[in-house]
Amino acid sequence: MLAELKGLNEECGLFGIWRHENAAQITYYGLQSLQHRGQEGTGIVVTDGKQLKSKKGEGLVTEVFSKKDIEELQGDSAIGHVRYSTAGGGGYENVQPFLFNSQSGGLALAHNGNLVNATSLKYQLEMQGSIFQTSSDTEVLAHLIKRSGFSKLSNRVKNALTVIKGAYAFLIMTETEMIIALDPHGLRPLSLGLLGDSYVVASETCAFDIVGAEFVRDILPGELLVINDNGIQSEIFSLNPNPAICTMEYVYFSRPDSDIHGINVHTARKNLGKQLAIEAPIEADVVTGVPDSSISAAIGYAEESGIPYELGLIKNRYVGRTFIQPSQSLREQGVKMKLSPVRGVVEGKRVIMVDDSIVRGTTSKRIVTMLKDAGATEVHVVISSPPIKNPCFYGIDTSSYEELIAADRSVEEIRQIIGADSLTFLSVEGLLKAIGRQEPGETRGQCLACFTGKYPTEIYAESMKLTKKC
Repeated sequence: MLAELKGLNEECGLFGIWRHENAAQITYYGLQSLQHRGQEGTGIVVTDGKQLKSKKGEGLVTEVFSKKDIEELQGDSAIGHVRYSTAGGGGYENVQPFLFNSQSGGLALAHNGNLVNATSLKYQLEMQGSIFQTSSDTEVLAHLIKRSGFSKLSNRVKNALTVIKGAYAFLIMTETEMIIALDPHGLRPLSLGLLGDSYVVASETCAFDIVGAEFVRDILPGELLVINDNGIQSEIFSLNPNPAICTMEYVYFSRPDSDIHGINVHTARKNLGKQLAIEAPIEADVVTGVPDSSISAAIGYAEESGIPYELGLIKNRYVGRTFIQPSQSLREQGVKMKLSPVRGVVEGKRVIMVDDSIVRGTTSKRIVTMLKDAGATEVHVVISSPPIKNPCFYGIDTSSYEELIAADRSVEEIRQIIGADSLTFLSVEGLLKAIGRQEPGETRGQCLACFTGKYPTEIYAESMKLTKKC
């Protein structure tokens, strides 16, 4: 479903390249390919081997960077970031990559994820004299690195990583090297590629396709990579790596043309739709999906059920941010500015509406109403994931039970709220089977916490906005 409408958003996207004459330009295009992971701010830091230069701002990649900006970012290595704020809020000061300067040189830092013990670490560091310039949890790592007693940067980074908890994919760059680190659970995706002789790293493999790079491999949970003019070195910094990739990357967040751990996202979503058709056979006339992330699942449902797929909902791709605030009546019907039903497709028809998830339920209710207003005789909602009953503390902006309609309601109660004729969620077992990462007796390292409440890391009280409702 449209991220702007339903409030299910991922933290951010990372891109980096080492030793390429067009580093800033390539990073610009890499970030554009990752724009779906964050639209609030973006930045690029480059190095020419002697100094770090930065340009960042609030807004989309195309809004922040001009041709002149890219030309002025002279250097042959770069890291970049697109951000959606969850921890720390918005504002220019929180746009990454962060750039820190000291007598020993510069350090640029970009982060995808969320640190669940950031508040307590920040308090401890402030008591020891640290002064924070942002409200982002990412800055904690920079202070920990600076305070580490090791002389070698990679050792200082490893020492800092033993203290932080949660989900993180880090890109760290100095004038002479780049360091890449993924948390011991590998909660967020991160991949390594090659563009000629230049190393490339990105949150999703679709970025490699855009810039012409070749996929090499996924970064391993608990892995630290150091890239410099001597080549690339890898080591596992965590004693107990425990893979738990976020399942919602397959369901919703990642682009369909990305591969995560060897599985194509579009193929996984089609399989989710096929599994839904097996678990929820419904008599209907037409299948439609909510643009864009649910289209693949809708196609899969149609193929498996034999019910024709039709474009029953149209996304208005030219509704961007605006300084003109709509009236209250338009604001209440804001979904109509983003989606429109195709009356000629749904009128007089029994419609199966496929969506990837239901978070608060508000948008689902509005879409069901729109379809019925357009003449649909029945609207059956099928969801290509299980009910989201638990908050996520790893970089998705659902960090309280109060935000989740399924936290304390039955499927029937949710159906009544959204006004659907029927409502079906995919089972956890069906989800794992469809994605293709299930082995007998195990889940091959997927985080299912938002569905099951079983978190792969310790959850600190500071990371929870509210306790569970009774």
